[in-house]
Amino acid sequence: MQILQIPEISVIIPVFNAASFLQESIESILNQTFSDFELIILNDKSTDESLEIIQKLQSKDNRIIIIDKEQNVGPANLRNEGINAAKGTYIALMDADDIALPTRFEKQLAVLKNNPEIGLCGTWFTFFGSKKDKIIKHNTDPDAIKVSFLHSCNIGNPTVMFKKEVLGDLKFDNDYVPVEDYDLWSRLLARTSFYNIPESLLNYRQHNNNISKTKIDNVNRSVRRVKINQLAQLGVNPSDPKIDFYLNAVSFKKGLSPEEVIETIDASKFLISQNEKSGYFNQDVFQKHINKNLIRTVRNAGSYNLSFYKHLKNKESLLFQKINILDKIILYFKSLTGR
Repeated sequence: MQILQIPEISVIIPVFNAASFLQESIESILNQTFSDFELIILNDKSTDESLEIIQKLQSKDNRIIIIDKEQNVGPANLRNEGINAAKGTYIALMDADDIALPTRFEKQLAVLKNNPEIGLCGTWFTFFGSKKDKIIKHNTDPDAIKVSFLHSCNIGNPTVMFKKEVLGDLKFDNDYVPVEDYDLWSRLLARTSFYNIPESLLNYRQHNNNISKTKIDNVNRSVRRVKINQLAQLGVNPSDPKIDFYLNAVSFKKGLSPEEVIETIDASKFLISQNEKSGYFNQDVFQKHINKNLIRTVRNAGSYNLSFYKHLKNKESLLFQKINILDKIILYFKSLTGR
């Protein structure tokens, strides 16, 4: 198939020992209804048949460009290299074991072209493989997506398509692996709006891999850093002794003591005030996010007592009014029994 010298989209796929699923993944890109793209596949010194599979497919389709690494550099560095090499106006990301539905590019491109304020477009996606298929439905409203990033990454990385120009000097940071996508997109949110197409346009493969405790600890540390970095937009210093309470205000944590819940409520008031000054988040969406989080935090406190209940009722009446009647009754009886 012949393509224009400068394709509209550059697709980037990092590959490391993905032979089992690679052909199906690549073919799902080659069979897109929108065909004006280059497909940059970066082989990270695979020791299986990945390179042979890519070369075989390249011999049949000259849209494929192979970058074969002599040393293993990891997916974050591979994506950065792919973005630097990309000629397209738009960049589409893809993983080597997932399957893109045929209209993915066509629909994402339409969103980005018709909405100049949107610089990045994701889609809903379907988990498949080791468990029962499940559609992940992320927020679609740009303001809601931005606020939700305070809690977790609200974009499926292999569903992402973005305008290359909005990225500027930003890139994936290897220090945040394996949540380098959460880090990059949370920083890009300061420059442009995000949108998720409310339709599953990618099948995201799950594997029966046992994740070690070390890896879980690394993930948790990196996620915490990303959240703290976002709070800097509201004037919160990472070394602030109350940093945990600011984090708890925007990202749910269960099992807090009554004293910790009260500190978290106080921290939330500061954040709401700071955002009102800066306008970084949509104030209404931000406040609703925090209120919902606080109510959930109260409901899932580690213990209760009457002084805690009285404090919520008398000193935090605005929040207390938002708690539904059944939860208030449960809260009262738990406080009576000291549970």
